[in-house]
Amino acid sequence: ASLHVAACGVGAALAALEGEGFALRGRYTPGTAHEEWCERGLLARIHRYSLDRRRREIAPVSEAEFRRFQRVWQGLDDPGEGPEALYAVIEQLAGLSQAAAEWERTVLPARLHGYQPFWLDQLCAEGRVAWLRLLPPRVSGERRRVTTPVRSTPVALLPREHLALWRRLAPATSQEIELSGLATRVRGALAAQGASFFADLVAATGLLRTQVETALAELVALGLVTSDSFSGLRTLIAPASQRPSFAPRRHRSARPRVSGVGAAGRWSLLPTLAPDDAAARDAAVSHCAQALLERHGVVFRALLDEENCAPPWRELLYVYRRLEARGELRGGRFVERYAGEQFALPQALTLLRKAHAGDGINASFADSQPA
Repeated sequence: ASLHVAACGVGAALAALEGEGFALRGRYTPGTAHEEWCERGLLARIHRYSLDRRRREIAPVSEAEFRRFQRVWQGLDDPGEGPEALYAVIEQLAGLSQAAAEWERTVLPARLHGYQPFWLDQLCAEGRVAWLRLLPPRVSGERRRVTTPVRSTPVALLPREHLALWRRLAPATSQEIELSGLATRVRGALAAQGASFFADLVAATGLLRTQVETALAELVALGLVTSDSFSGLRTLIAPASQRPSFAPRRHRSARPRVSGVGAAGRWSLLPTLAPDDAAARDAAVSHCAQALLERHGVVFRALLDEENCAPPWRELLYVYRRLEARGELRGGRFVERYAGEQFALPQALTLLRKAHAGDGINASFADSQPA
């Protein structure tokens, strides 16, 4: 009406501007039922003003309140029970490396009521969960061999379907490590015949059972092998005096070995990853960014100090800004003391607000979760 141009002419002109990328169509006014058009640059400015306004609406909580929120968010105050609850915990802690002995001693029992080791064995045997070493072993000086005890080896538990994504994010080994003769022979047998049971490795290598066990412990510590059950790693972690014996009674030794564990599963080398490219890296970073949100609810740069296999903050920041622009995240300053940009899931923000208001967040946690 202001240009005194026919509606058909305006429609053709707007379509031409849309083809040039100058104008965008949509519904930008709340409550409107008609299609609207806006210049791209102006729309970006409006969007930025909207995000800034939403960020200013948020009142930050104290660090103590945030730590209490984290306990509830990670289920420490309301442990679950059973294999499915265990799988949910592993999903939330995916990519986080802990000493191998600590997983079943402190981490999982703190998050699961009445934790039973066979739950983890069941998930591994079903192919839903994998364990491995993501962090490269440390090599000091000219020493090219690493003899890290298995119980202190950093091990990650994660859904098997995401195994390649997390391995792509793992730091590369800075120095080539020399394997012992025993580990070299066991590694060669695994490369030649694929996934193998312990007895098959003994037969293929011609080594003593104790030697194969020692070689597997070295390969686990170096992050070269895994198993389709956690019981094999559990046996390597356990002190010799606590390991069950499956040898005949008259030949039973004082130090039983991995070979006696019938449910140890098959051992296998970790597959070689395809050459890294930009698309594969972006997919891995996007997955890690989402995993950190699911783990902490609120993420910011200082929080990465608690992570050991996360990409640089600058890469995560690109993903979080994109999710905020889509409306899937809220940006702002949620936790006092920590500077820089912070991002939160909508359901986490609801829980944080209740914590800041002094309400009982334990009772309201179920109501804040998405269906």
